[in-house]
Amino acid sequence: MTKPLRIVVSGLIAQYPLGGVAWDYGQYPLGFARLGHDVAYIEDTGLWPYNPIEGGISKTCDYNVEYLERAMSRLGLAGRWAYRFPFESRWFGMSGEGVREFVEGADLVVNVSASLARPSEYRGGGVLALIDSDPVFTQMKLARGQKDFTAYVNAHDVHFTFGETLPDEFASVGVHWRPTRQPIVLSEWEPVSTHRDVFTTVMNWTSYKPVTHEGRTYGQKDIEFEKFLDLPQRVSPTILELAVNAGKTRRTPYELLKQRGWSVVDPDVVCPEMESYRDYIRNSKAEWSVAKNGYVAARSGWFSCRSACYLAAGRPVVVQETGFSDVLPHGEGIVPFCNVDEAVSGIDSVNRDWSAHSHAASRIAKEWFDSDKVLTQLIEQAIDDVAG
Repeated sequence: MTKPLRIVVSGLIAQYPLGGVAWDYGQYPLGFARLGHDVAYIEDTGLWPYNPIEGGISKTCDYNVEYLERAMSRLGLAGRWAYRFPFESRWFGMSGEGVREFVEGADLVVNVSASLARPSEYRGGGVLALIDSDPVFTQMKLARGQKDFTAYVNAHDVHFTFGETLPDEFASVGVHWRPTRQPIVLSEWEPVSTHRDVFTTVMNWTSYKPVTHEGRTYGQKDIEFEKFLDLPQRVSPTILELAVNAGKTRRTPYELLKQRGWSVVDPDVVCPEMESYRDYIRNSKAEWSVAKNGYVAARSGWFSCRSACYLAAGRPVVVQETGFSDVLPHGEGIVPFCNVDEAVSGIDSVNRDWSAHSHAASRIAKEWFDSDKVLTQLIEQAIDDVAG
């Protein structure tokens, strides 16, 4: 398809005003705009927003709207955004009428992370696409017969997932899931020449409670991380740093982590904004991180949006295997591990030849995560394949 399209992107930038979240969702509208399309970012979650300054859910949205406005201006999309605050359904940015007009004329609406409260209101005359960024957990809701969620998913014309290797028991549930991955606007992540001699990551300890499906429990990162608590002692003097939050359903054991040799910092301090988040990644030597237990246990093929940013910045990633090695190149640039010994070996490999791993990271980002490629393919599958 060559003609410019009108595209709506939804997300969670105002809902969770954090540096990494802004990049995760902001690279969609930015990437579409770079391809020459007419884009608007519209956030209508129906949820009361999270305010990191208040430390929880807020009854106002001033902070969140200001954050979104800064993020959109930073991405060159000033005036191309709208946010609906659930109290009195008040719109900020574009007016409610402006939103309706844009949606009615849209060729494609991309509902990232199922963030739209009522996707049927955004159908317009084009294709409505859902992007599942939380594979396994999304499909389990369908498998368990959650009627409201099933109706929500079925409201879309086409369905994409970050679970690129979902097993049949999940991939065949309800709808046809097409694999996709995080788009990275490479020009935003040009490597810098210097970095700290530290492996880092930015993470949630827990996001929600474990889920049980057919007698098997699928949990969060805390379950996987506990297998690697003693890793700093195994790789000393290499420094492993965690920018980790307090945890939503289980408290982050800060003192235990420090006792075991982890460097622990507050993400709300070191990387709250888009620029500080990018600087934190680019100033790192590499990433080391685990994945959600559910992604690992189901061998879903999920690969982190954050890790893709490290790659684009020329920073190698030593990350827990989820099945992504079946679809992505690995060994240099991306180093997967399944256990502590493999994690130690991966870190040692990066330390021995950082330059080779760094160049490989950049090559992988250009070949597999370039927003031009990822989003062009998404458009082709959503519109050309689905609409005929």
